[in-house]
Amino acid sequence: MLEQYLQYLARVRHLSANTLSAYRRDLGLYLAFLEDQGLTLEQMDTGNARSFVGYLSRRGLSSRSINRVLSALRGYYRFLERIGLKAGNPFASIKSLKIDSKLPTFLFEEEIDQLLAAGEPQDLWELRDLLILELLYSTGCRVSELASASLTDLDLKGAALRVLGKGNKERLVFIGQAAVKRLREYLLRRKVLKLGDAEGRRALLINRRGQRLSVRGIQTIVDRLLMRSRLDKPATPHTFRHSFATHILRKGADIRVVQELLGHASLSTTQVYTHLDMERLRAVYGSAHPHARRAGAPRKAGNDSKRPEDGE
Repeated sequence: MLEQYLQYLARVRHLSANTLSAYRRDLGLYLAFLEDQGLTLEQMDTGNARSFVGYLSRRGLSSRSINRVLSALRGYYRFLERIGLKAGNPFASIKSLKIDSKLPTFLFEEEIDQLLAAGEPQDLWELRDLLILELLYSTGCRVSELASASLTDLDLKGAALRVLGKGNKERLVFIGQAAVKRLREYLLRRKVLKLGDAEGRRALLINRRGQRLSVRGIQTIVDRLLMRSRLDKPATPHTFRHSFATHILRKGADIRVVQELLGHASLSTTQVYTHLDMERLRAVYGSAHPHARRAGAPRKAGNDSKRPEDGE
């Protein structure tokens, strides 16, 4: 029945391969619990559902991960009810756990500039690696969206790229001038390669074997470049998406425009970036306003000569 549900999610809900993999993993935890407790789907009730939450907690799952599993199970039981295999949903009344709000990490504009000004690339592959950073920051797209992009999705003249987001929803993202320049050079250099297969010839980004560059391949490249940069803060490939949203909101972009560019289904998902910018403003205020400091706190040397952004 699990496989039937996953097929439903893939064919009817059009969930991505990554999301399906997460559902399979989460529901697998549930099936392991049922086996461990000697229970069946029909025997599950609200009391057993609460026991399952404790089981997940003992396994060391975070509140956020437990909530994700609960969401998957609510959907699974709704599916079973719909096809007539189970009456009632034991997880319907189980409330999600409270989680601490965690603001996403982003890079300042100066840090982005530092990363992208790492010297002139010596060959096609160094050029491709820097292009990946440019595209992630310039478009704000997800790594999976960039990996699945094809040459036919690219409009160099219009400086735009069509990407396929969550739920197989297409949207248009825009490419900055610096990224367009690197793209033109990259496409010119890759023309001399003998690409491995039809998929490699279609792909926007390719690996050294002439095949489409995978999500994992992009993550490895970005992680390597971030490590070389010696940034003094944690960062991941997704940090460029957070930075994109933070920077354009700070420059005055309407939040609904940012929602559209990011491909968020809900505005509430995008609003986290307004909170993030508020934290930045609070930090600037705390370092710049003379009455913001605690009474008697020592004044940092050189503060008078600093611009507000230097104290961020």
